[in-house]
Amino acid sequence: MPLFQKAPASAEDLARSHPLEIPPAQVAEMSEEEWYQRAYRGEDVPQLTLRAVLMGSGLGFLLAFTNLYIGLKTGWHLGIAITACILSYALWSGIQKAGIAKTPMTILENNCMQSTASAAGYSTGGTMVSAIAALLILSATPENPGGTHLAWPVLAAWTVALAVLGTVIAIPMKRNMINQERLKFPSGLAAAVTLQSLYAEGGEAVKKARALLWSGLFGAAFPPLLELPLKSDGAGGKAPLVPSSLNLFDWLPARGTKVVDGETVAMKPSDWTIAWDVNPVMVAAGALVGLRTAIWMAVGGLVLAYVAGPMGLEAAWVNPKGDTITAVTKGAKAWKEVGLWLGAPMMVSGGLLGFAFQWRTIARAFKSLGGGGGGAVDARVAATEVPIAWFLGGLALAGSAVVLIAWRFFEIPLLLGVLAVVLTLALALVAARATGESDITPTGAMGKIMQLTYGVLIPQSATANLMTAGITAGAASSCADLLNDLKSGYLLGANPRRQFVAQAMGILSGTMATVTGFYILVPDATALTGTDTAPPAFPAPAAQAWKAVAEVFRDGIESMHPMHQQAIGLGLALGAVLVVLEQLLPKAKKWLPSATGLGLGFILPFQYPLSMLVGALIAWVWQKKDAQAAEDYLVPVSAGVIAGVSIVGVIVASLNNFVLGGGH
Repeated sequence: MPLFQKAPASAEDLARSHPLEIPPAQVAEMSEEEWYQRAYRGEDVPQLTLRAVLMGSGLGFLLAFTNLYIGLKTGWHLGIAITACILSYALWSGIQKAGIAKTPMTILENNCMQSTASAAGYSTGGTMVSAIAALLILSATPENPGGTHLAWPVLAAWTVALAVLGTVIAIPMKRNMINQERLKFPSGLAAAVTLQSLYAEGGEAVKKARALLWSGLFGAAFPPLLELPLKSDGAGGKAPLVPSSLNLFDWLPARGTKVVDGETVAMKPSDWTIAWDVNPVMVAAGALVGLRTAIWMAVGGLVLAYVAGPMGLEAAWVNPKGDTITAVTKGAKAWKEVGLWLGAPMMVSGGLLGFAFQWRTIARAFKSLGGGGGGAVDARVAATEVPIAWFLGGLALAGSAVVLIAWRFFEIPLLLGVLAVVLTLALALVAARATGESDITPTGAMGKIMQLTYGVLIPQSATANLMTAGITAGAASSCADLLNDLKSGYLLGANPRRQFVAQAMGILSGTMATVTGFYILVPDATALTGTDTAPPAFPAPAAQAWKAVAEVFRDGIESMHPMHQQAIGLGLALGAVLVVLEQLLPKAKKWLPSATGLGLGFILPFQYPLSMLVGALIAWVWQKKDAQAAEDYLVPVSAGVIAGVSIVGVIVASLNNFVLGGGH
């Protein structure tokens, strides 16, 4: 088939490209044979057009900054498919009204655009906020607190290799999971329903796009105010026009003392990061995350500030070298270490045990391995599905690249690199099925399994521990993302082979955005760790958790402060207990503590959980007062704020780092 199709140019072309009259939910129930008869739009309906790929690459490039920014702040990745669909529809409508384009972009073109944007904005950034960020933190030393970045060609090649590996891994899973087993893939269904509604109700789409635009402009106003040094600080230097945080809660009591100019003074809530973050990005993120998780994040932060942190400040220990040290190292940021060793183990045990409780999903995944048989296998299947030859060739190419880069730059022996790729095939299969059944991709659990495996195989190398986990998490994320997009296309009658090509094309622009954005937002490790006088600009909780596991294997738990050892045991136990309670009391789940929420609350500066709680409360009240309006506009408004802050935030960081000489 030709690489690109011609865009519709006539009324007849547009008539052939109209949306299916069958709703996506009904298509989801069809057998494979019925799908070919009633839903498949055929070979000639345009979908993989140059304009669709260019639009997807451009939107994905910008939205990649959104996920990188939020990932470094919270450890989460936000799906961008629906945001891209709304933006694309509105932008192209504007281009057409301006007379630049002669015909509208069809629903299948927009579906291909969504795949390209999703590959660019979602599947290339996962390793950046976890393994790569953790590697940078580990490279920091007292002599070099900024650490050492990977060379950009290495990081770019690694990102591309992982994204391609995850994309080709999805090939043998697609027909079995989507055509035949008809797994739900809820995000893919939501994207298909969104596209169908956009083309059925164009006016509503424009309203959503307008809401996204105005909220984006609102968010975009904050980074210049909060980060550009534009006014005098009164001491011969420069400061931003607006402070990034406000100490609104210092009238409340706090625990602990500190030494200031030789005098011991009582600590204030702001010393424990109990402050108001002026940046609205975390409020918007909280609106999307939900009330339960946000509440327990805030609870975890308060327990750290009023219980665990002060206990850490008071504890002392004579280490094997004979040095008397406190439970935390020197510096204003040091109290966080106690929270890290509580929160990270809680997230590890909760994630792994929660994954283990999905044993039926795991069993079905391996039972269906190699599936794809059954049903009528005919010329239509051979012409539309992605050939297995593409899988084998892509696996050989991307797998070899991953193994060689891992051996050359990350201290991973060749055989163990090959083993990592083989294990990734199995774990990505399980992660993809979990996504199809529950809409939750357990990339964190997949990474932890690899960390535990390589912690045993090569415990002396924290670098190898991190990067093998990064192989699995990055590839599993990319694989699940492609299957979600293929599900959306399947429900709209798209050609899966053309959609696969569109997805692969997004990897290049996504890599450019995430690699560039990472160097800009994180000029050195202090942006992730903070300094003695300033908290981190990006706490990177996912990276902190990965780093903690790697250090335990490298140094041995006996080398740690006894209080940190106790915190690890308590965190592991709490995470396990909370997951077991969710299994035993499913009807009470919304009232039970969230292991993820509590764990993040212990790791993040409290100002972030506080902002997210406010956002979650706003969303909850909105849904109670006007459920339909919240359903229509909550995602566009929240996504707009996040996109505006993060995209302009990257521009402001560039000015600070390369023009004004500031930075984080």
